[in-house]
Amino acid sequence: MNDQNAPIQDELTEEILNGIRGWIEIESPTDIPEAMARMSARIQADYEAIGLRVERIAGRKGMGDHLLITADQLCPPEVANGSGILVLSHMDTVHPIGTLTGALPYRVKGNCAFGPGAEDMKGGIYLALAAIRQIQRQGGQTLLPIRHLIVSDEEMGSHTSREYIEREAKRSKYVLVTEPARSGGKIVTARKGCGDFKVTVKGLAAHAGVEHHLGRNAICEMARQVLEIQSMTDYNRGLTVSVGTIKGGTRPNVVPDEAIIQVDVRVPNPEIGAEITRRMYELKSFDPDCSVEVEGGIDRPGYEKTPGISALFEHAKVIASQIGFDLQDLKTGGGSDGNFTAAYAPTLDGLGVDGDGGHTLEERLYISSIVPRMELLKGLMETLK
Repeated sequence: MNDQNAPIQDELTEEILNGIRGWIEIESPTDIPEAMARMSARIQADYEAIGLRVERIAGRKGMGDHLLITADQLCPPEVANGSGILVLSHMDTVHPIGTLTGALPYRVKGNCAFGPGAEDMKGGIYLALAAIRQIQRQGGQTLLPIRHLIVSDEEMGSHTSREYIEREAKRSKYVLVTEPARSGGKIVTARKGCGDFKVTVKGLAAHAGVEHHLGRNAICEMARQVLEIQSMTDYNRGLTVSVGTIKGGTRPNVVPDEAIIQVDVRVPNPEIGAEITRRMYELKSFDPDCSVEVEGGIDRPGYEKTPGISALFEHAKVIASQIGFDLQDLKTGGGSDGNFTAAYAPTLDGLGVDGDGGHTLEERLYISSIVPRMELLKGLMETLK
């Protein structure tokens, strides 16, 4: 599905690609509320145009609105208010305003459609709309109600949307996340949890030449803390701990009284997440005249491939084979909003378009993946019960 030289070959592909293009050309970085407002308005209009109900969930803390779309008219009336299928997406992107008119304009080259958010994840959101539209056109029906939650702050941690994600997951039998495919079309059946910690060491400043002996070097203490923290990595258990930034001191001739590091943590499950959190907060200074302060924690819990997820994947694999491709799965170290849902309902992630270069100035989707991935989503919507 990712032959980079394949041309557009059919009207359905062209229709969906044109829809995706319309969304790509509305830039939507997370922290620009007016941009997010334009994006949410366009999505709402496109969904209402096919007869679906759209609820706006007001944004807060400088974030944009979230959207909840319901397609309960596609299912039997007696199940419309019951547990259903949650399709989960995000409309925000990492690219700043001006990327579209500068370094990453929308363009098609062979099998690739380039643009900010093409892969992550304007393409994925639109596939869900296209799948529902195809069910309508074909007079089809779903066995469960379909609800599509599109949040505005995933790229910055989903701090204002998590409560809605978990609320909807709790009333769902299945969750389908339209993050982009991985490694040539694979979907995600397990994700590591993500954590961020800030560690601050306080020492005592002194003149480095005149009163060196009176100082307590915070950088020296932090160097020992860094080695201690890095040693917590355990590849056999899927735990990685990485000191990503470090800063400290004011001038070369001053014994530094402060040093700060930022630490990235990835964990396979909540149990190891709780363990590494405890170990981080138990850090003690080697020098009794220095102090260590720890802030932060696990932002997204990890989840593993449960029997429920395995069964859901096998169901998707059968649908994919009927469409004409061999669906594979993987576990990834990257986080998504699927990390919040797997504890409540079997979750399949990476169901969006196949592509490459996400979060870079080479971001692109593979046009040949559009219809097969849409058909996979459509098949899941129609057959899950």
